[in-house]
Amino acid sequence: MAGQETYSLWGMIKLAPEGHPFIFGFFGLTVLVLLFAPLGALLPFVLTLFMVYFFRDPERRIPEEKNVFVSPADGKVILIQTVSEDKFLKGDTVEVSIFMSPLDVHVNRAPCEGVVEGVVHTPGRFLSAFKHEASLQNENIAMLLTTQHGKLLIRQVAGFLARRAVCRVKKGDPLQKGERYGIIKFSSRLDIYLPREVQIKVKLGDRVKAGETVIGEMP
Repeated sequence: MAGQETYSLWGMIKLAPEGHPFIFGFFGLTVLVLLFAPLGALLPFVLTLFMVYFFRDPERRIPEEKNVFVSPADGKVILIQTVSEDKFLKGDTVEVSIFMSPLDVHVNRAPCEGVVEGVVHTPGRFLSAFKHEASLQNENIAMLLTTQHGKLLIRQVAGFLARRAVCRVKKGDPLQKGERYGIIKFSSRLDIYLPREVQIKVKLGDRVKAGETVIGEMP
C-alpha cells in the first residue's frame, strides 16, 4: 500500500523513502570531507540536516467525516476557481491549487477514499509554480480517482526548483482518505479538481496540511 512507504531515521523521525539518496549522499560527502578538510565539512553537514528536514513525513490526524475532502498537500492556497476540465473530467469542476515552499512537507495524500482510475505523466516546462500557466505547461503527473462523490483529479506539478514528482500508485490501487500516495521533490504545486457541488472550506492565503485540513465538503 502507498501509505506504508515511509521509514524512520534511528526510530525518531519518519522520512519519505525518496529522501534516501539525498540524505545518505550528503552524509557520505560530509564524512569524506571531514577526513581531509574538517572545516569544509560544515556545508555538506548542513545540507544533510536540510534533507532530513525536507523529506520528513509526519503522521497526521485524519478527519473521520465521510463527506469531506482533506488537503492533498501542505502549503498555501493560491487559487480557487470554477473551471471546465475537459481532458479527464469532461465537465465543470472546482479547482484548488496549493503551493509548497521548500520548507513545507512535500508528501502528498489522498483527499478522500477511492480507487485510482489512471495515472498520466506529462512532460513539460519548469515555470515558477506560482504562475497560473504552470498548472498545464509544467511537468506534471495527473491521478484520476474514482470516489463515492464521482471522479476527482489531483495533479502534481513540478516547479522552478522541483524537477521530479513521484506517484507511488497505479491504476486499480485503492486509497484511503489521508493515505500517502506520492511526493514532489522541492518547491512545487498541487492542483485538485473537486465536484462542482462542493462547499469550499478554505480561502486564498490559507495554510493547509495534507491529510488533516478539510478543504471541501459535499452538501
